[in-house]
Amino acid sequence: MIETKDISLESFISKIITKNDRTDEQTLISWTEKLNKVNLLSVFQNALQTNKQRLYWKNSANTFEFVGIGSVHTIIAEDVMYDMLKKEWQQLLEKSIIHDPFQHPGTGLTAIGGMTFDPLIKQTKLWENFPESQLTIPELFIVRSNHDYFITVNKYVSNKSEIDKVIKEIELLKSTVFHSDNSKVTQHKINYKLEIEPEQWKRTVQYAVDTIKQGHARKIVLAREMKLTLNREANIASLLEKLNNTQENSYVFAFENGDDCFIGATPERLVQINGDKLLSTCLAGTAPRGRKVEEDEKIGQTLLNDEKNREEHDYVVKMIHEGITHYCEDIHIPKEPILYPLKNLQHLYTPVSATLKSTNSVFDIIQSLHPTPALGGVPKEKSLAFIREHEQLDRGWYGAPIGWLDSNDNSEFVVAIRSGLIKGKDVSLFAGCGVMKDSDPQMEYEETNIKFLPMLRVLEDHDE
Repeated sequence: MIETKDISLESFISKIITKNDRTDEQTLISWTEKLNKVNLLSVFQNALQTNKQRLYWKNSANTFEFVGIGSVHTIIAEDVMYDMLKKEWQQLLEKSIIHDPFQHPGTGLTAIGGMTFDPLIKQTKLWENFPESQLTIPELFIVRSNHDYFITVNKYVSNKSEIDKVIKEIELLKSTVFHSDNSKVTQHKINYKLEIEPEQWKRTVQYAVDTIKQGHARKIVLAREMKLTLNREANIASLLEKLNNTQENSYVFAFENGDDCFIGATPERLVQINGDKLLSTCLAGTAPRGRKVEEDEKIGQTLLNDEKNREEHDYVVKMIHEGITHYCEDIHIPKEPILYPLKNLQHLYTPVSATLKSTNSVFDIIQSLHPTPALGGVPKEKSLAFIREHEQLDRGWYGAPIGWLDSNDNSEFVVAIRSGLIKGKDVSLFAGCGVMKDSDPQMEYEETNIKFLPMLRVLEDHDE
């Protein structure tokens, strides 16, 4: 990795081409510069004209947002997935030439991607455009970090590259995504809605309860699918805007692959790393929101004192502590959870902070933590075995880690819940719940109905 300062993009590329004069080898260059304030959702919408892959992310605190356009390099790993991602990312950093005088989260070389919930679940056609794991380096990456805006251009060049042609390609892409567009976004509505075998799902919940009572597991998380058909192809930018407006305290994301888009608003961070500082969060135990303040507070207090939900939450806390112990030091965990409010739900929440040991990476943490008891169950292998055999759903990237990492040792991955897969006019929504020994199938079914709401409301053009 080479750092250069006080140099123009044209001079930067020229210097690299000259350096590569004796070889035809392609070199990945990454150039970051500051940018004036820009509306990232407008950039995302404009990028539709490029026919290139689009990626979007906004964190739960609304302090970090990005749009990625195109794909200059893709890392795909299947066997020994986490080790391969770690190895190939490190090799890419070592071979790349990076101009980044800012060293902010999301500047320099940044990769965005995710992975499947469980490689042992047979993939169906539903997720055919989403491989077992994938990291994408966009051609153009625009990020808002607090009040600062940056743009990163990523490009492969060699001694055969023509500087004028490379610069022209970059400027054309930038002019396309930054132009003013006052066109009205076409609205859409749901024409058809189908719950996939809800009664069979309830019977599976009861079977999970019986399995737990027999001592074969302590918790099993079961998910289900709802299929929708829209009156026209979904406008992803419009959906993202509505999710941003309605789902406070959630991560909002959209990952396009081929003609499909995985989109959602998840409250659940898996891990965040800044340098060597690690933060993970336990989010398990769920209740609805009240219509009035008094009702909402009463429901919240009931949740804090509910034995089933506290036990479910404690499983996650203990698992995260055990999962990071080998890789971290100076681990800190509060003794009691607090409430984490969302638009339609509230959860029990406990933050876990630690210092990451120098030899470890975000991939080690993801491998150790995923799936947490909030998405798989307890014990992990027994609950996963039950899911593989009895859940009538190809989870794909649902419930799996998705996120980003950069060349400055910053990264953040979340658990992709409250989400859906959009394929033109067709949409699959996903929602799950934690089954315990005292679970009631009908109540668990109602909980999943509430968890469908964030995506249902934006698809039905609700603005509240």
